[in-house]
Amino acid sequence: MSARQPTELKAFNTFGISACADHIATATTIESLLSLWQKAQGKDQPILLLGGGSNVLFTENFKGTVILNRILGINIQESDTAWHIHVGAGENWHELITYLLKQQVYGLENLALIPGNVGSAPIQNIGAYGIEFKHVCEYVDFIELKTGNSIRLMKNECEFAYRDSIFKHQYKDGYAITAVGLNLNKAWEPILTYGSLAQFSREDVTPEQIFYSVCEMRQSKLPDPAIMGNAGSFFKNPIISVGLAQKIKSQYPNCPQYHHNENSVKTAAGWLIDQCNLKGYSIGDAAVHTQQALVLINKGNATGKDIITLAAYVRNRVAEKFNIFLEPEVRFIGSNGEIDAVECIS
Repeated sequence: MSARQPTELKAFNTFGISACADHIATATTIESLLSLWQKAQGKDQPILLLGGGSNVLFTENFKGTVILNRILGINIQESDTAWHIHVGAGENWHELITYLLKQQVYGLENLALIPGNVGSAPIQNIGAYGIEFKHVCEYVDFIELKTGNSIRLMKNECEFAYRDSIFKHQYKDGYAITAVGLNLNKAWEPILTYGSLAQFSREDVTPEQIFYSVCEMRQSKLPDPAIMGNAGSFFKNPIISVGLAQKIKSQYPNCPQYHHNENSVKTAAGWLIDQCNLKGYSIGDAAVHTQQALVLINKGNATGKDIITLAAYVRNRVAEKFNIFLEPEVRFIGSNGEIDAVECIS
């Protein structure tokens, strides 16, 4: 009898990287998630919980079980002042926004077209066009996989920061997000601080206009993963000292900079990469996107190693020119689980 073939992961990561896992299973309920996890634990093998696969890079084959979190459900309640929405972790983030728009529940428009599933949103504290997940979060539900205990953290307990949360640290291993709670104010306020949104008037702009404008901006800059493999923004926008920001601004007056706090400034990683003339630069089938330098793409047959080599090259070029060391936003997955992305490209 021949050995069972490993399972292909290409369809489960938006980078379109060809990698295999020993086994892939799908969880549609909390009970099935626990059962699958405990079964894999019994085999004493690595386990990877995967949502939409939009923020991962497989650097090699995974020697264990991949569990796809597909816990669904959208429940809308309301109070006098707000909508309270309970959403299963396996729901698609963008499809959630379009569904809520149809229900005339507003507040997520600026986060349209961010790829991935709802369960990943709190981990990364996803954000775009002036809003982050923390601004709409009410709570996050998750389970301790070893015991099956359910835990709910309210927004102020989640330690949200720029592309960061408690779920990247204290509750990273051995836990699975099962649902999130959203709190959307009925007194809708447009956020028009970024990009072409600034053209709108606060007095008469509609949520639908913002939604379509954000979709247009993202589609003009970001390649569709179904056509060209990518994981969206590959690097975090760096937070730098006020002193370094002023130095760069004096040399490059058009450098985009945003207030972070009294001691630091956020700048645009894509702009920094662009100044190094790296748009279109490729190593094998891994390339810097020609329209948006912040996006690394798989032109067809790139390996995880190709993407790492390219990311390291980009990081070095930016460091040489600006003394800024870019950090990946994407999670790197090795043969036994997540590995240190910064270490990989340093």
